Amino acid sequence: MHKSQRALGSRGSHRSQGRPERPPLIALVNWPFLLVIALVVSYGLLVCWSAVQGDADYSFNRQLAGVGAGLVIMTVLWRFDYRRLANMTTALLVINIVLILLPHVPGLGTTAGMGARSWIKIGMQVQPGEFAKVTVVLFAASLLARYQGTLDDWREYCKVLGLLLVPFACIMTQPDLGTGLVYMAISAVVLVMGGAKARYLLLTVAAGVAAIAAVFAVDELLKYQLPDGTWEYRLLMNYQRGRLLVFLNPEADPSGDGYNLAQAKIAIGSGGLFGKGLLNATQSTHGFLPEAPTDFIFCVLAEELGFVGVVALIALYAALIAICLSIARAADDLFGMLIVMGVVGMWLFQILENIGMDVGLMPITGIPLPFVSYGSSFMVVNFALIGLIGSVWSHRSIQGRKAA
Repeated sequence: MHKSQRALGSRGSHRSQGRPERPPLIALVNWPFLLVIALVVSYGLLVCWSAVQGDADYSFNRQLAGVGAGLVIMTVLWRFDYRRLANMTTALLVINIVLILLPHVPGLGTTAGMGARSWIKIGMQVQPGEFAKVTVVLFAASLLARYQGTLDDWREYCKVLGLLLVPFACIMTQPDLGTGLVYMAISAVVLVMGGAKARYLLLTVAAGVAAIAAVFAVDELLKYQLPDGTWEYRLLMNYQRGRLLVFLNPEADPSGDGYNLAQAKIAIGSGGLFGKGLLNATQSTHGFLPEAPTDFIFCVLAEELGFVGVVALIALYAALIAICLSIARAADDLFGMLIVMGVVGMWLFQILENIGMDVGLMPITGIPLPFVSYGSSFMVVNFALIGLIGSVWSHRSIQGRKAA
């Protein structure tokens, strides 16, 4: 694998020495890719429209505005030559840090949700950490592409790992564990595809598990009791700890920390084979299911459209991932391949985590469902990532076009 990746990297380097060729217009278009994207987005908008009806906290017009802005950004990035970003590793890291830490700027940042300082106000509320997903993909791909598919030196691996953890460390200052986990998923896939030794990866996973156990152990030692008799922890916020404990024992607190999971399961199970129909989701419309248009929109889909609707969505996701893998295989260089695989890793993680947390197979983290969950910023980011994948497709070489 490493030899073929080195060959891809050398081809990309050779091509970048001259002025990039401007491909013919027909070569820019991947019709199956565009078709699947159109179907996923349309399906997601239909479910989102049904989920936000009657809820004053959400505006479907804002979701449509996100799609419109996303289409513009997607078109620009699709035409842009991604190879111009290949040697901007340091600049991309700086952009990541600035974006993620913007909410800490006095007078600019604002607190929302469970107390996380993740938003800024610039006429409207924007979540910079969401947009940083794009730069995290580019940064990780640029960093690993330097090694031309072979990262077998332990010291270099530790350096790379340390740099990849910087965005995670920054986002945890808000704290936003869900987004941080997305950053880590992107980095993990890029590390694997970038040629990191399996032994190093296994040691990293073991160290991660040990670190999580250590956090819980230290938190237990440092906890203190409040005047009302409840316990407060110093490292993990109470709701984060509660979500993890509920995942381990879902029946422990069905009216407290386990309430969301219990209601999610009820919504999914009540949908049956064909569902109750659009606008007929009783769990969300009657207020039993919190954050239905965002974190738990899969439950709305399952309740309204049933098992058939769920299978349709999963089939569309599978087609999207399969087409992206073919684009990665046809990429002209290692940098382009890693960009596509980073996006694939991000989408797969979000899909598995969002659906998994709704059925009790994963901890509840508040990670949205790609192209379905409500959120204009989230929609813009996904379209931007589509544009990057399109750029990799449209700037492939003759050999890449034959591989596709």
